[in-house]
Amino acid sequence: MRDSRKRPRILVTRKIPENGNVLLKEYFTVDLNRQERDLTQRELLRRLDGAFGVVAMLGNRFDREFISKLGTVKVISDFAVGYNNVDVKAATEKGIAVTNTPGVLTEATADMAFGLMLAVARRIAEGDRLVRAGKFKGWTPMMMLGHDVSGKTMGIIGAGRIGTAVASRAMGFGMRIIYYSHRRNPDMDALGAAATTLEELLREADFISLNVPLNAETRGLIGKRELGKMKPTSILINTARGEVVDETALISALGKRRIAGAGLDVYVNERKVNRAFYKLDNVVLVPHLGSATIETRARMSELAALNAIAVLKGSRPPAIVNPEVLKKSEA
Repeated sequence: MRDSRKRPRILVTRKIPENGNVLLKEYFTVDLNRQERDLTQRELLRRLDGAFGVVAMLGNRFDREFISKLGTVKVISDFAVGYNNVDVKAATEKGIAVTNTPGVLTEATADMAFGLMLAVARRIAEGDRLVRAGKFKGWTPMMMLGHDVSGKTMGIIGAGRIGTAVASRAMGFGMRIIYYSHRRNPDMDALGAAATTLEELLREADFISLNVPLNAETRGLIGKRELGKMKPTSILINTARGEVVDETALISALGKRRIAGAGLDVYVNERKVNRAFYKLDNVVLVPHLGSATIETRARMSELAALNAIAVLKGSRPPAIVNPEVLKKSEA
């Protein structure tokens, strides 16, 4: 290990799998937040004073005002594939590299999307609660009827890595697959998926999986109007970002049985989930577990570390959001 007195300091804002820390410690003095909570903005700014960079979580907000106060930071290494917590333009202007962890969490997140589909359609969580409450008194022909998954139409909004992985799982269930994206995806086409408009997808899909990044265009993408176009028997799955869906409109649609159900892994406010969801028996709620497997989080930890190390060494990170920063440093 290198002499710690000569190594730059990096802040890791939450405990991460140890393989990432081991890599970081070869090049950095690691300042690890050991508390089981996100740092406040004031704490974050204080601990970044004099630091080379930060391995950041989605709960850490780097807006333009905050970035303007950073003096020595050269890299914001997000421990996530999404980077909506960072004002990338402001970081680029400041000469700060922004990196993320795409690819390594694709399969785990697609598994979660499909798991939520099955849980909602077959009322698995609801059935679990009934048995635990001692209310199961034996099988009856009409008890807790759900919806078939096999042979139904899967609508995928967002045809990137995760959307394609969801489609590949749908194939195993003999589903018809349609997708909406700004551009055709040859990988989706190879699976037999048909590109369509958002309007048509909403009307035809029995299951809709949201797999888009959060940006100005996708914020509120699914609202009252879109929910109104869905079938009364359709089920919405969101493993993307909470803000992609208008939660008030979704709660109303679920409560009125305008759609059959929803499976949510993400929320508008993850520190304080809208309690109106708790009263609904046709929604399955999980606490942002899309990438929460031992293997996936370990790979995320390693990639986040390698991204930061690459910036330190003046080389191209494996996954960089704003490569123009590198061009500026080379000029």
